[in-house]
Parts: sequence; structure tokens; C-alpha cells
Amino acid sequence: MAQRSAAPADPAASRGISRRTQSDIYRAGISGTRPRVPVDTEALEAAARKALSAEAFAYIAGGAGAERTVASNRAAFGRWQVWPRPLRDVSSRDLSIDLFGVRRPTPLLLAPLGVMEMAHADADLAVARAAASLGVPYTLSNQASFPMEAVADAAPDGSRLFQLYWSASDELNASLLRRAEASGCEAVVVTLDTHLLGWRTRDLDLAYLPFTRAMGIAQYTSDPVFQQLVRERSRGADAAADAAPPVKVTPKAVAAGVRIARKGAALTGTNSVRENLRSPLPRAAVETFLDVFSTPALTWDHLAKARQWTSLPIILKGIVHPDDAIRALDAGVDGIWISNHGGRQIDQSVPTLEVLPTIAERVAGRVPIVFDSGVRQGSDVFIALALGATAVALGRPYSYGLGIAGEAGVREVVRNVLAELDVTLGLSGHTSIAEIGRDALREA
Repeated sequence: MAQRSAAPADPAASRGISRRTQSDIYRAGISGTRPRVPVDTEALEAAARKALSAEAFAYIAGGAGAERTVASNRAAFGRWQVWPRPLRDVSSRDLSIDLFGVRRPTPLLLAPLGVMEMAHADADLAVARAAASLGVPYTLSNQASFPMEAVADAAPDGSRLFQLYWSASDELNASLLRRAEASGCEAVVVTLDTHLLGWRTRDLDLAYLPFTRAMGIAQYTSDPVFQQLVRERSRGADAAADAAPPVKVTPKAVAAGVRIARKGAALTGTNSVRENLRSPLPRAAVETFLDVFSTPALTWDHLAKARQWTSLPIILKGIVHPDDAIRALDAGVDGIWISNHGGRQIDQSVPTLEVLPTIAERVAGRVPIVFDSGVRQGSDVFIALALGATAVALGRPYSYGLGIAGEAGVREVVRNVLAELDVTLGLSGHTSIAEIGRDALREA
């Protein structure tokens, strides 16, 4: 005889993701099971701090300078209040939107986060699978821990965008975009605000940059153009070694060397750590990456090249000034992504939510607007949509979920954000994303 559940059937659980999520959590609680990751955003960050290494948490959670931009991004949401309108039939709610020619089940995207191997060994593969299970597009980082082709294999039904850090090599840029298109990415997100590495005080205090340990460079080491650049560099490896400052030999230095060797298989063709330690290619790959990663010479005139390299829609990420939004439209881009890199690049930068309404008014619906920076929960997504965003991207929270509980942790974090968005939509008196406008908010 089948064992009967102690919990009664809950037909209301079919009424949207918020009711399903609440039902799942509370029904599991009857047996003493709690969520894998904290639902509260501050508790989520605190749990991630415990789960991650000091270096990993600093890299993921940290911002530029005194981290005033990180704080102001969050404070900007506090200046708006959701204005509820009761006595409306909200029993059926629709979170779907149109984005880049596709009807998406929700307005949420996952922002590109690099070096996710710092949070979990499955890194981008776990994130892609979790995102695909919820129908949420995943913006694959140029600084991913797995090649884009491996991510496509891990989540073949998932929707993916590819983030490009415009490197100093046009041949490499073109190769990365060809691969993105071939591997099923639906759009290219050209990130504009990392042409110089931000002054990240937490990382500097720890003297830790993951790329120097060959972490987060899998898109490069798997690329044929980059591999050729490495081979060319390695031919002059002895001269480069003479010019480089010596590295003090310590246990940490040895561990870093072994890690670099292990990451060198794509270049050497062998998984033998001993052989890779002998080869100049793994070390040359790190130096080559540090040389070509980005270019401070990038200007508006360069963007036309991207049209030659790919037929995919092109989105510019890092727009925070209304005049730049209009110039992007004049350049013929397919989307604008308002972002200050989560406060990781400039201290005391303009909070993205403060400029969203003005940019949305200037763009006037001519292209989609993606928004990020400071987004932590579903009510934040609601506010950004009400102020003019077409879609909203989530960043740090899903990486915290990854560090705490892997793929399941990512899925729970993203599910929770969507569930809170759904309940906020209904409680405010709306039944679809299309209904949300400025009149859904009140200035605090």
C-alpha cells in the first residue's frame, strides 16, 4: 500500500510559481526539511561567506574602492515603494515577456559572472543546467571556467547569451563570436566597462587575482586563435622569463604552478601534470591572457567590427548615461544593458536604478533594455521593470547559491526571486509584466 503523505493536497500550488514555491517549502517542512539555501538575501550572503574560501568570497562579493557604488546600488531601490491596488482579480498571472524575438517565460536573466569555479567545481555547467530548468536565459561569461561548447552540451535546451570582453586581438574577438554563434548563443553582450580592471580592494588586500592561476580563462585556452598566440609567445618564453620579476618560491607558489599545469591540457594535448609543468605553454597562456584580456583603446568606432564578426543581436552592457544610450541606438545595436558592473569597477559611480527612468524615456521602446546592479530579490525586479527595464539580470545571489549547494542552490535562488516577483505582481494588483508601469510605484 502506498504511504500516504502527512500533508494535505494543495490545489492552490498550481496558481503560479509563488504558490508552488511556498507549498513546496512548507510541505517539506512537515518532515523537518528546510531550503538548501537561505531565502533571506542577507542570510544568503552570510551563508556563502561561510561556504566559500576567503579569496572566492572577496572576488564575488567585493566592489571597487570603498564599495560605495555597491551600497548605492542597493540604496537606490529603497527610494521606491510598491503601490498596491487591491480588489482586482489576480488569480492568474503571466510573467512572460518578448525579448530578442522570443517569448520568454519570465523577465529574468542571469548576468555573466566569471571564474565560477571559485564557487563550485561544476561552475558554469551547474549554472546553465539550473537556468535551463527554469527557462531563464544564462549570459555566459567570457571569463567562464568551461568552454562555451561544454556549457551547450551540459544544457542543450537552455537559452544562452555570450558576453564578450573586447580583447586587444581582433582575430580573437572574431573567433569567440563565431564560436558563440555556432554553439547556439542567441545574442552577444559586449561589455564596455572593463577596459581597465577596477580598483578592487578586497582582492588587492589578499593579493589574489584568479586569472594569474589560470582560472576563468577556459574560453581563451579552448580558442584556436588564442592557442596560436600562446604558441607564438612561448617561442620567446626564455626572453620573457628573463624580463619578468622573479616569483618567490613558496608552497602557495608551487600550488599555483600545479594549478596552471592542470589547466594546460587544452594547449598541450595531455592531462599529465608532469608534462604540463615541463611545457612552457600553460604559463605562456596566463601571460598571453593578461596581455590581450581587454583594451583601453576601445571606442565607438570599433563597434562596427562586431557586425562583421557575427549575425547575432548585439547588446551593449555598461551603459549608464542617457547620451550613450542614444549613441548606441545611432550605432544600430539591438539592445542596451544598463549596468555599473555591480559596483566592481568605479567607486562612487552612478547607481543604475537612478538613471534607468531617464534612459528608458530616451530609448522609448526602440530596443530592449536589460538592467542589473543591486538586484537581490523579486521586489527589486518588479521595481526595475516598473521604471522601464524590459528584462532584469541577477548576479551575485545565484553565485552564492552555487557556492552553498551547487546546481540545486542556483535553482533555489533563481526560483525564489521569480516566486517573490510573482507574488509582488499579484499583491500589487497586476496580472502581467506588461501591466507594470511607473504608476505601480511611489517615491519614498
